[in-house]
Amino acid sequence: MRPGRVLFWLTLGVLTVIFVAPLLWMVVTSFKTNNDATAIPLSWLPHPFSGAAYSTVLTTDSATPVLRWFVNSVLAAVANAVLIIAVDAMAAYALARLRFRGRRLASATIIGTLFVPPFVFLIPNFLIVSRLGWLDSLWAIIIPSAGGAFGVFFLRQFFAALPVELEEAALLEGANQWQIFTRIVLPLARPALATLTVLSFLTNWNDFLWPLYVLYSAEHLTLPAGLGNLQNAATTNYPIAMAGAVVASVPVLILFVAAQRHVIQSVTHTGVKG
Repeated sequence: MRPGRVLFWLTLGVLTVIFVAPLLWMVVTSFKTNNDATAIPLSWLPHPFSGAAYSTVLTTDSATPVLRWFVNSVLAAVANAVLIIAVDAMAAYALARLRFRGRRLASATIIGTLFVPPFVFLIPNFLIVSRLGWLDSLWAIIIPSAGGAFGVFFLRQFFAALPVELEEAALLEGANQWQIFTRIVLPLARPALATLTVLSFLTNWNDFLWPLYVLYSAEHLTLPAGLGNLQNAATTNYPIAMAGAVVASVPVLILFVAAQRHVIQSVTHTGVKG
């Protein structure tokens, strides 16, 4: 084997260990007792093996309803991802294919918002959500980010790279613009839509700061914000904190494995045609 090939596989192995080791440590620690988790020297294997942390996490009282937080996070992340796909796909197609006055200005404005730090929108979004009466409800987590600029930009690049001849042929066959969009463009854009769905789901699922601003009741919290309360309730109990993190990681891993092929196709085929 050539030295360059050996170096490649060695580098890949080192990077794998760097990224996988924290995940393994999280899982292992979740099966330890608190004394074992804080013992010096640290050990990779639990002594003894215990599932008490998961029992505590999954059967907590009304102050820390982890399963309710889990359900809230799933509902919010799924609904938010669906809305983002619906809104951003239509906006992106309009900017990529339709010709109307102000199209370039609209595209530039949307792209420009990507450079604005997200925390700048905290107060305006809070005031809007408050006026709409959505405070302490999942609507406050689902709606405000439903029209993200990144999704519009990402899908526009993909739509612009699709062969326009397919749409012209459908137009000659009598299809209207909506039929072309739903029956031709969206099926061809399945990899990009899957990628944006994964990214939108992960963004909403992992959001910690915004739920803390708009959700107050324990039963309305999402998992990241709720796990912060759980950790405060058991400050030194690392197995409980790690068990909560494992529970939060499971849907993310399942989603990534299910959509991995589409994500790779999207990265491979997405163009930069303007």
